[in-house]
Amino acid sequence: MAPPLLDLPSHCLLPRLRRSTSGRLLLHLRLKPLSSFSYTTTTSSSTSSSRAPQVPPRLHGPSLRRGRRLPGETDGPLSFARIFDLTALRVPAAACAPLERRLRGHLLNWPRVRNVVRLPGDDGGLLFPVPLPSPATPSLPTAVARREKLAREFNARGFVQFPNLAKMSRPPARKRKGKKDEGGGEAAATARYTKDKVYVVEEIGGRKEEHGDEWMRLVGEEGFGRITWRGGPTRLLLLDESYANKRVEDLPEAIKVMLDHETNKDGSSSYELVQCQLTLFYNYWPMNEVLEKILPEGIIIPTGFETVGHIAHLNLRDDHLPYKKLIAQVVLDKNKPKIQTVVNKTDAIQNNYRTMQLEVLAGIDSLVTTVIESGLRFQVDLSTVYWNSRLSTERQRLVEHVFKNSDVVCDVFSGVGPIAISAARKVKYVYANDLNPTAVEYLERNIVLNKLERKIEVFNMDARRFISSIYSSQYVHPVTQVVMNLPNDATEFLDVFRGISRNYQLAVPCVMPNIHVYGFSKAEDPEYDFHERINLTLGENVADVEMHRVRLVAPGKWMLCASFTLPVSVAFAKPNYIAC
Repeated sequence: MAPPLLDLPSHCLLPRLRRSTSGRLLLHLRLKPLSSFSYTTTTSSSTSSSRAPQVPPRLHGPSLRRGRRLPGETDGPLSFARIFDLTALRVPAAACAPLERRLRGHLLNWPRVRNVVRLPGDDGGLLFPVPLPSPATPSLPTAVARREKLAREFNARGFVQFPNLAKMSRPPARKRKGKKDEGGGEAAATARYTKDKVYVVEEIGGRKEEHGDEWMRLVGEEGFGRITWRGGPTRLLLLDESYANKRVEDLPEAIKVMLDHETNKDGSSSYELVQCQLTLFYNYWPMNEVLEKILPEGIIIPTGFETVGHIAHLNLRDDHLPYKKLIAQVVLDKNKPKIQTVVNKTDAIQNNYRTMQLEVLAGIDSLVTTVIESGLRFQVDLSTVYWNSRLSTERQRLVEHVFKNSDVVCDVFSGVGPIAISAARKVKYVYANDLNPTAVEYLERNIVLNKLERKIEVFNMDARRFISSIYSSQYVHPVTQVVMNLPNDATEFLDVFRGISRNYQLAVPCVMPNIHVYGFSKAEDPEYDFHERINLTLGENVADVEMHRVRLVAPGKWMLCASFTLPVSVAFAKPNYIAC
């Protein structure tokens, strides 16, 4: 027979839900039939709503602008903690999953917050009265009874009867030592508790084991000693924020009908309406919300950065500089463990080696990192070489859709080799060159790192001299693809191709290469502007030029890629430069 439930009138039960109680309150919902409810007509409701004052829509969902702050916390990560009042249903654990599916539209739907909560002590479950069995004459315990007695003693008194299990279940020495070394008082304990926490759910009033006056009035003085209280494991279902601080009769009819149906289906099921507090800590809030709180009003919130290995590369505005340390620390906190160093570019690229002046703002003071791109590994030192992760899509486009297996690629400004090494996995052969000796050193390391030594030949010389050497040598493969990825000055080096085939030494027929040159343009028609600059450098009008917009570098400034086949008239024309 199912144990009886506490059947209390609503006027006696509901006042107890609004204040802390020392016992357990069980709900057995008494619902009126749906036919007994009266509904107003649409006309009357619309008339009353039109007369009601317009209430501004309140914000919904978690936000730092809402909720209550932790008392006494003004600085540090705890100043970002926010407390929200919620209402929850305590339900048996076995019925939690079906109820969660059926109450989906009425449950809390906040990012990264689960609407099923398990609090400490929930495995004890809801308590309901069960009469004690009548005393019987004592008899000798059986073997099964002795084992159960040992199990009860084990559960209640620890490892008294099981010393071997005590050794097996003891935590590792490192964890015990860490717990022993922790200290620092209540503030340090609170900081340790919230360091890695995202959110915490607490029941208002909590559970108390002692018997108070209200509990005594509920079960009666004669109940103690004659009744035991037991139950199964339970869980909390967090209801939507709009149901916070509401009573049972204020809940939607759909919830009442559903719970009444579950209660009638299984008489032993018990459901309790409890008031909870949800505390969202610093780790919960996204980067933009934290920056919006700490930066003064009117300053544009920095939302993006470039990732190079474990380094986050910022480009802060002038009005961000007074707060650069705070911004960097937030970026570091919100992107751990992937990001370990945050840097800011202090000056534009103004040297021939394309290196940037970077300032370390937070994290590890090291600019040497390893980048993984398209399955390849590249070692990079941002203080001495150039790398741009935002061009990975463009590099992938060249390798996958432009280059062929039979191509021989000439990378004039290779850097540490993102294009040259990626192409070497597909094409026949690659010639890679860069003026920066440090970049060439890292290029050779990356070639060995990716096991492509047999397909790449490395040079360290000026771009004009490199192209002239490739076309004047008798021991090179005929070049079919030329990549010139130096957007600031690449078009100025195109004049080297005038008359490049006059000194052609190979016995095979001369092949006109496909040239892919990159550049910037701030013109209203960037394609036309870039095309005219190419024609001006080559000295002839190149008709067949395919333009591709790589990315918008700045407002009104485009990075372009122009692809064309070198005209024969240009290749055999009289050169208009003097090779170094």
